[in-house]
Amino acid sequence: MIPYAEVIGDPIAQSKSPVIHGHWLDRAGIAGEYRRCLVTADGLADYLATRRADPAWRGCNVTMPHKQAVLPLLDRVSPLAARIGAVNTIVRGEDGTLTGHNTDAPGFLEPLRPLLAERHLLRMARVLGTGGAARAIVAALADEGFVLVLAGRDPAKARALLDELAPVHGGLEHHAVALDHFAGATGFAFDDRHGILDLVVNASPLGMAGQPPLALDLSHVPPGSIVYDIVTHPARTPLLDEAAAAGLPTVDGLTMLIGQAAEAFALFFGAPAPRQDGDAELRALLAA
Repeated sequence: MIPYAEVIGDPIAQSKSPVIHGHWLDRAGIAGEYRRCLVTADGLADYLATRRADPAWRGCNVTMPHKQAVLPLLDRVSPLAARIGAVNTIVRGEDGTLTGHNTDAPGFLEPLRPLLAERHLLRMARVLGTGGAARAIVAALADEGFVLVLAGRDPAKARALLDELAPVHGGLEHHAVALDHFAGATGFAFDDRHGILDLVVNASPLGMAGQPPLALDLSHVPPGSIVYDIVTHPARTPLLDEAAAAGLPTVDGLTMLIGQAAEAFALFFGAPAPRQDGDAELRALLAA
């Protein structure tokens, strides 16, 4: 019996997860498989019922549109996933019980960990987008003490998301703004950013191949900000190219994708993902 895991969603053909997990299984010498499976909304409950009874099935990653729909179909949900209100990883126990996790939040934070280990006078993040990925990112950044400015097409939705996921501590106040607030140039003069960790995150699909571009004028970006775009196709988005040209440090979406996959791999196969080369070979495969 060869253990296997898979990724489910609708559509699913575009998923890079089989490449990532297949690469790690080969490098780790683990006898296992990682597949993709098209699962419609109507077929979700039957899919989980069937897999629950399969002892070879270790679990699955969950993509759109199922990250919230799976919640009532699980036996347990991790505290983080319950707080975020979304599951992207399901693990089958030996007794057939299903536990939901969210690895998007730790995957997003992974490349920021060296900076987060330092002390700062203030941590501030401008986050663009209010979808499922933004929920995990807002929760993760709030837990790391960031003051948040959340931008969405509907500022009321952004405000509600902040109120739900980003409790205020120490009198700091989060802000919700319209997405187009960042579209035009601003003459705002930023104060001294010494000791401040600034982050700008595109947590929306804008800028992805086939999607409209992200309208963000860099005059809204504080000097020295880290610009982080979670879009994975293309990995180098216009936002990241513009930020790099302006001398700003950048983080691309493949970094988050690989980070969250590493968390899931350990849950599925009981071993850490083999990343000794800093993901160089894997990134080359994903770029091919």
